[in-house]
Amino acid sequence: MRIAVPAETQGAETRVAVTPETVRKFKTLGAEIAVQSGAGLASGISDADYEAAGATIAADAAAALAGAAIVLKVRRPAESEIKGLPAGALVVATMDPYGNEAALAALAKAKVSAFAMEFMPRITRAQVMDVLSSQANLAGYRAVIDGAAEYGRALPMMMTAAGTVPAARIFIMGVGVAGLQAIATARRLGAIVTATDVRPATKEQVESLGAKFLAVEDEEFKQAQTAGGYAKEMSKEYQAKQAELTANHIAKQDIVITTALIPGRPAPKLISAAMVESMKAGSVIVDLAVERGGNCELAKPGEVVVTPNGVRIVGHLNVPGRLPATASQLYAKNLLAFVETLIDKAEKKVAVNWDDELVKATALTRDGAVIHPNFAAKPAPKPEPEPAPAVEGSVTNG
Repeated sequence: MRIAVPAETQGAETRVAVTPETVRKFKTLGAEIAVQSGAGLASGISDADYEAAGATIAADAAAALAGAAIVLKVRRPAESEIKGLPAGALVVATMDPYGNEAALAALAKAKVSAFAMEFMPRITRAQVMDVLSSQANLAGYRAVIDGAAEYGRALPMMMTAAGTVPAARIFIMGVGVAGLQAIATARRLGAIVTATDVRPATKEQVESLGAKFLAVEDEEFKQAQTAGGYAKEMSKEYQAKQAELTANHIAKQDIVITTALIPGRPAPKLISAAMVESMKAGSVIVDLAVERGGNCELAKPGEVVVTPNGVRIVGHLNVPGRLPATASQLYAKNLLAFVETLIDKAEKKVAVNWDDELVKATALTRDGAVIHPNFAAKPAPKPEPEPAPAVEGSVTNG
């Protein structure tokens, strides 16, 4: 049973899918691990570190992938990589399938079984496999650090002989995993923190961290959470009321961090150009949703925009990857925990239980077809049968 770890090729990806720690654990499962040379360098892991853990170093991707039963990656294989995937292999990564149906079709055509780690169900059993949470946690922390760096002033209140430095005011928009970590980090750094979210369950969480909650708490707000714990898309009317409430609040903030995302949809626009114009010079907006279109109207992917009124809008891509060593450590453990469920420990071979709820939730392709219900082609509806001719004296449903 060979597990391949090719180097990441898309964008400026700094993370890697295995660490020396998970290599050693895969070895105990009977796996042979082939890591492409240099795959871990951006995360501070050398080829020698992998070799010491028992991995084989492959000169290139083709050598790493040769004969692999399982392929582990951070991001979905690029089109050029898909051609080199061994038929029948399990490919496990964050697949980002929405809007990338052509890539899914290519994976199916390559006869691999692709699994999307970001589709892991949020159940107790799968908590250790939840890549969205592990990576969002780091993104929330890093957002505060990046915001503080751009702000150029101290965050905590300081009373000195030369005068008092007021505490910075930080507003977190979207209180999922990233938002909660941002609140906790900003509080630890001494800022005055407020936060908002459309889900009513987050109010208590926000207040438990010492921040103040801000939201329009009407009837729609009370029903604004899915069974899986995600935010629902709110009506235009609610969005307008929430925007009105937050507009005055944003004008008084030093740092605003936006984290609002809805799976499979563009990021909701929370901060308009007019709101940005109301902020004072030197204020900072950190948009964690910029890869999905951004929560701020003026955010640009991969850029720090400075507006005419002196507001800095931070749109870094791959924010977890700005902490590559820690992000790789957590992501690799997420992968290990899931891949363990795909292996027969007694026989030391791949044994996928296609009826397992984790497999059903994450499997995108199998046997040359796209099988996930969100992306599989829907069968054409059967034509309605012709109604029988009415007989005199009968009752019809006309």
